[in-house]
Amino acid sequence: MGAKVNPEWFPYGENKASEILHSIISPLKKSVKEEKDPSVSIIAKETRSPFRVLVSTVISARTKDEVTGRASANLFRLAGNPADMARLSTKKIESSIYPAGFYKTKAAAIRNLSAMIISDFGGKVPDNIEDLVKLPGVGRKTANLVVTLGFGKPGICVDTHVHKVCNRLGVIKTKNPEETEYALRKVLDKRHWIEINDLLVMYGKKICASVSPWCSRCPVIKKCDRIGVVKSR
Repeated sequence: MGAKVNPEWFPYGENKASEILHSIISPLKKSVKEEKDPSVSIIAKETRSPFRVLVSTVISARTKDEVTGRASANLFRLAGNPADMARLSTKKIESSIYPAGFYKTKAAAIRNLSAMIISDFGGKVPDNIEDLVKLPGVGRKTANLVVTLGFGKPGICVDTHVHKVCNRLGVIKTKNPEETEYALRKVLDKRHWIEINDLLVMYGKKICASVSPWCSRCPVIKKCDRIGVVKSR
């Protein structure tokens, strides 16, 4: 499935990339064990609803996690399934999810994807990436998150944090999150696919920040090439 894996994505080779990535999972887990799960993960655990995972993930794009949580809760008080959501006006959805980033665009996407789920998928959220990306406002990141958190099926959700950390380590050299997804599919054991997103998102926020990362606090600094790091703490 997906793009052909490019050997140039692995500066030290696939085997070394796999070795390093698997060796850092345990220490990274310890470093973020006190951190609160992202809102979408909490929604997934509490509701077991692929639709709510889908909608909350759409809301989460370029939006602070605490805002995502509040906006999702506000909206789900009005509608928690595709049929009820499709009956809401776009304006009503907008007011419910404000001040999420790009809330007007997201509101239209949420209403339209709800209608499409009803018309094209019998009212049920698709459980595969190929169908999910057909929905308005849904890219591979969102589709993977729905597949993993909504259905418990193997998938790797790659956002800016996952892409940043993997490339900063130096074990993967990719141009965009989609390439990183396919690279990780190649070298990461499936048992870690679902958890890798939450782990690297929390680690990326707490320690491996985009600007001036906390390298002095990093538990895997000896295995990191610090690619692109100009200033650190």
